[in-house]
Amino acid sequence: MTTTSEVPPRPSTAEAFAVYLRPRVLIVLFLGFASGLPLALSGSTLLVWMREAGVDLATIGLFALVGTPYTIKFLWAPLVDALDVPVLSRVLGRRRGWLIFSQLLLMAATMFLGFMDPAKAPWLVALGALLVAAASATQDIVIDAFRVESLDEREQAAGMASYVAAYRVGMLASTAGALFMVSGFEGLGFAKPEAWTWGYVTMALLVLVGIATTLAATEPEKSAAAVADHAAHAGDNPVARVARAAYGAFSEFLTRDMAVVVLLFVVLYKFCDAFAGTMTAPFVIDLGFSRNDYAAIVKGVGLAATLIGGFAGGMVARALPLTTSLWIGAILQAMSNLVFSWLAFVGLDHWALTAAIIAENFTGAIGTVIFVAYLSALCNSPLHTATQFALLTALAAVARTYLSASAGFVAQSTGWPLFFVLSALVAIPSLVLLAWLQARGHFGTLGKAEATARDD
Repeated sequence: MTTTSEVPPRPSTAEAFAVYLRPRVLIVLFLGFASGLPLALSGSTLLVWMREAGVDLATIGLFALVGTPYTIKFLWAPLVDALDVPVLSRVLGRRRGWLIFSQLLLMAATMFLGFMDPAKAPWLVALGALLVAAASATQDIVIDAFRVESLDEREQAAGMASYVAAYRVGMLASTAGALFMVSGFEGLGFAKPEAWTWGYVTMALLVLVGIATTLAATEPEKSAAAVADHAAHAGDNPVARVARAAYGAFSEFLTRDMAVVVLLFVVLYKFCDAFAGTMTAPFVIDLGFSRNDYAAIVKGVGLAATLIGGFAGGMVARALPLTTSLWIGAILQAMSNLVFSWLAFVGLDHWALTAAIIAENFTGAIGTVIFVAYLSALCNSPLHTATQFALLTALAAVARTYLSASAGFVAQSTGWPLFFVLSALVAIPSLVLLAWLQARGHFGTLGKAEATARDD
């Protein structure tokens, strides 16, 4: 029996690339597109539509609240673990039934949103956007659980790299792609409101990519344990089943050895990356770069570096033990922040900015893929995958959303060169926790749990 604490056989370059062509990894890739597609339809693309329709800025600002389902999705994740979708789950299986259900809801919600008029009924538009976000967040819950349960331990990082790349493509389709689509309909003679409607209808039809992928996929083998559990409690009250699933997911995790330290590590691992990333935009503008420079280099070149870094992270995690991969990701993330300290001294130099953005996005993507592979390894109970993964990702967002809120005060007090040095140093607590967990055999325990789950 191989554990994550043992050194696995080093795969050849051909084997490292071949993992991305495995059917299960390709399924995850297309599901990544399905997951990335809806985000902008209730976010940035919708805001462009509303502004063009003449909606006032105060109302547009309130639409940031429609993204709430993405941040609290762990609250209804137990529904996905505990209950089956009538008919669909029986025909397609537990996870695929929920996937098709959420995708059909997403398609209907996007159609509904597209036929609303922001100028005449902004609150109906808000309802449509909220429905899109809720259906999309539900789809994300199921896709995460499906990915964790479908891929074996050595495929998790490659699957996540594929997922992230396709997710970005899905976001591109619903931002630039949707805007070009609306312009195309206007070019064909449609009035602006109708052009936006048909642009959203087109985006709704793209949900068929996710539906086709779900139908082409096979139900994860790990679903068998959950199916047996559901059958054993088929006569129970649904509310009681959901409550039992929520309690079981949290209690199963919190009673593990070193659970509190693990949760703290989850919160802090990406902290240094998030702390620096919060101030990237104002830093670039302060150096004298234009909005176009920011769009072309930070967003354009940064996207390319992120995609390449994601695949590199997948290869690192496949070639090396999880512990070693986490060390590499953590150190690279911290060191890349120092490149911005160098840039602060160089000043207004486009090549220097390009180099800094490539370094930061490339290393950040490596760290992200390796980190999510670790989160996936933590979710080794098929009865609680959706709930536990949703909770872990919510905790991981704490550093980005709350702990990084002080970054502006620190930058204002220290100046840019010292700020980015400090942003590298905030990685130290996560490195200490990583060493502590490694010394106490935490990662070997993960390997044994994964092996036991496969044997079961």
